[in-house]
Amino acid sequence: MQLNPYLNFGGRCAEAFAFYERQLGARGNGVMLFRDGPAADQVGPEMQDKVMHASLLFGDVELMGTDGDGCEAPRAAITGMHVVLSVDTPEEAERLYAVLAEGGTVEMPMAETFWARRFGMVVDRFGVPWMINCNRTPE
Repeated sequence: MQLNPYLNFGGRCAEAFAFYERQLGARGNGVMLFRDGPAADQVGPEMQDKVMHASLLFGDVELMGTDGDGCEAPRAAITGMHVVLSVDTPEEAERLYAVLAEGGTVEMPMAETFWARRFGMVVDRFGVPWMINCNRTPE
């Protein structure tokens, strides 16, 4: 069994995934636009060039996304969850936090905690809530 996040970007999926690929080191794993899908004739013109399905690989983990179901109704913000990035060094945690916080909203500043060398929470410019964690090394 594998568990993968599937996020709805309400029109900004291509922009978000290009940003994640460039800034977070993810690897693109395919994009399908609504115009290329089997129900393209059932989707309004404003959705034709939007993302029906996209995939990024972060190592062995796949993050998937969409701009919606083809309807014009905007989606609610992503709430009740965070995408977690676990990294090996405090420097990488700081870098990722800064990248995701730019244009976003800080929920918890990056800091040392009792369980982590660095931990912080941010909602990025695309509305995705993130936790960045660099665990303490077992002694």
